[in-house]
Amino acid sequence: MENTDQKFRFVGKKGEFFGIEILNIVFTFITLGLYYPWAKANRLKYIYGNTEFAGSSFAFLGTGKEMFKGFIKAVLIIGALYAVYIAGIFSQEPSLILAGALIMLLGVIFLVPVAIHGGLKYRLSRTTWRTVHMGYRGKLSDLMKIYVKGILLSIVTLGIYSFWFEVELRKYILKNVRLGNLEMEFKGDGSTYFGTFFLGYILSTVTLGIYSFWWMRDLYRFFWDNTYVIQDGREIKMEFTGTAGGFFKTLIGNFLIVVFTFGLGTPIAIIRMLSFVIENTGIRGTLNLDAIEQTEEQYKDATGEDLADMLEIDAF
Repeated sequence: MENTDQKFRFVGKKGEFFGIEILNIVFTFITLGLYYPWAKANRLKYIYGNTEFAGSSFAFLGTGKEMFKGFIKAVLIIGALYAVYIAGIFSQEPSLILAGALIMLLGVIFLVPVAIHGGLKYRLSRTTWRTVHMGYRGKLSDLMKIYVKGILLSIVTLGIYSFWFEVELRKYILKNVRLGNLEMEFKGDGSTYFGTFFLGYILSTVTLGIYSFWWMRDLYRFFWDNTYVIQDGREIKMEFTGTAGGFFKTLIGNFLIVVFTFGLGTPIAIIRMLSFVIENTGIRGTLNLDAIEQTEEQYKDATGEDLADMLEIDAF
């Protein structure tokens, strides 16, 4: 078994990422947004390439060309839904306006699981560690069932079920995530999540926001401390070791950086937050790194990835 120190590290530099983001903004602006897929690919390549586990970095193999193809498909899909809605408005018929709005609303709702599923398949299949590909084996039909049930029950319970919904969604997604022959599992429950969220909300309100740093720490701990990596049937628990003080220092510092640079320091704030979270995420135990084998296939359709962007969904 390899004795390499099995920790996560982020070795990116604020200045380097700042330069990448400035160029991304300039090129995206002068191309009227068409450069966006390449900008995102550049961003992900830098972040993944500077994230290490056990001394070896991850790599994002996706390209701007792949994302551009997905971007065009996503624009056409979203555009078609808006076209139906606009057509209803121009008809000036109340029934057609209502029908157009309903079609657009239902379309967006059902696109969410499609975006999550497609985004996970693309992003993970294009991610490697020591040349071993990650992958997502979930089925869209299963994810759709979980999503529709979760949305309906969340509406009926005035949002209360949303905590159980998010946990069920996370359990399904992680159960289907792979890094070669490594598997993952999430063992959190909705009751604990609800209690952690509710207590944090109350205490943050009572203390005028002061407790919010402890609240954020507890939420990160809930998600990471209930996540397991499985190797040959052996469960290895993950953990988050960040503190409320660490969140305070990082977030307040980021706020000041963004405010006093009139927003130009946003890339620096992003790197500071990434570094804090990654370096405080780890595993309790040791993986046999030499036993990790390639099992996953590549998937190059980035439509789901771009749909997730347009719908402002982050499943990663």
